[in-house]
Amino acid sequence: MREVGIIGRADRHTDVIRPQPGPQSLFLASPADIAVYGGAAGGGKTWALLMEPLRHLGRNGFSAVVFRRTTVQVRNEGGLWEESGRLYPFLGGRSLETQLSWRFPSGASVRFSHLEHDKTVLDWQGAQIPLICFDELTHFSARQFWYMVSRNRSTCGVRPYIRATCNPDAESWVADFVRWWIDPDSGLPIPERAGVLRWFARVGERLVWAGSAEALRREHPKCSPKSATFVPARLEDNTALTTADPGYLANLLALPLVERERLLGGNWKIKPAAGLLFRRGWCPMVEAAPAGLHVVRGWDLAGTPKMETNDPDWTAGTKIGRSSEGRYFVLDHVRARETPAKVESLIRNTAVQDGAGVEISLPQDPGQAGKAQGQALIRLLEGFTARATVESGDKQTRFGPFSAQAEAGNVFVLRGGWNEAWFEALEAFPDGRHDDDADSTSRAFNAHLAPMRGGGVFELARRRAEAEG
Repeated sequence: MREVGIIGRADRHTDVIRPQPGPQSLFLASPADIAVYGGAAGGGKTWALLMEPLRHLGRNGFSAVVFRRTTVQVRNEGGLWEESGRLYPFLGGRSLETQLSWRFPSGASVRFSHLEHDKTVLDWQGAQIPLICFDELTHFSARQFWYMVSRNRSTCGVRPYIRATCNPDAESWVADFVRWWIDPDSGLPIPERAGVLRWFARVGERLVWAGSAEALRREHPKCSPKSATFVPARLEDNTALTTADPGYLANLLALPLVERERLLGGNWKIKPAAGLLFRRGWCPMVEAAPAGLHVVRGWDLAGTPKMETNDPDWTAGTKIGRSSEGRYFVLDHVRARETPAKVESLIRNTAVQDGAGVEISLPQDPGQAGKAQGQALIRLLEGFTARATVESGDKQTRFGPFSAQAEAGNVFVLRGGWNEAWFEALEAFPDGRHDDDADSTSRAFNAHLAPMRGGGVFELARRRAEAEG
């Protein structure tokens, strides 16, 4: 007999399927109407959702729907659909892949679906779903969640309820929903409150909370209380994952500070702020750069000149070299507030000064106009190795790989007159008025990673965290 834990593999010899002891068991045993299982990546949250319907699979008419924000996320490698295929067939499940659903001998079903847009919830008008699950609840809007609560109905004999998983997000509506379970100072879960039931009701446009349904009814006689709880997930409780993939902890430790605190520490308060993503003290100063560097100049473009009454963005260009040992050297930084014509001259003149051996990475806005501008700049830089690409991800995500390497002491800065302005701009990111210097730095740095995408530690950690929940 072999047990299937958080990431255990089911096979024909499996007699027992049960959660691992600790938070996963606490989550699956909760009687709450709404239970949220959230915190560190790798805590086994996705598998908890897959196991939740198992108790009802013998009941005809039972159905569960598990939501991710997009269908792509459902189908991702290591995601819900792939992982369900490691479990449900051994319980008699028959897959209907075109519908992303499983049918069981009793007539029970489990379906995976998406709510990509707010209006997508209208596709579920008239539905009655005994068990609704949300994987990565912070990816959904409050409107989507509360609308689907209205679809949480049952005629099959199973009391309707909702289960959700998520990683911490200080700016999500979920942070407010679970705040009673979170220490307001540290942002970390309060251990003694894990799994404790609270009761809430909507009065007007706000939620009111109490320690019992009776207390709520005394205060608001006409309300209909529902129970909720929060169970924090921790990587250290997932022995199945840490045993099967001992390097996963190292991947999370390699994340930038904010992401590391969220995905490893389970911190619900931390968010990007000045001084968290970059500090000049992380970067040793050097008087000369080593020979043999692979060098890229990354640009962030603007085209409005500075006048007395405005504070326009900068055109900024950062030059970064990478050694064969994987160390990074910030070699130069230029910026200007000029007209488009003078910006083009700056880019061309800087390329001449850098030399033909320095690659040039340019941003390209989406759409035809952006493509035309990119092509014009490539023509301007004839004779140089220049590429224009569309930005991918938000600014803080793009800055993350550079931030992680800088914090690790792997970024060196060549001493020069440009240092102070560059340091000040990066230390102020993302709260500063301008982010052009950070954007050009991200572009130069990430151009070095482009050939390695999919293999870099940062990317692997993010993708694994997304899949594991």
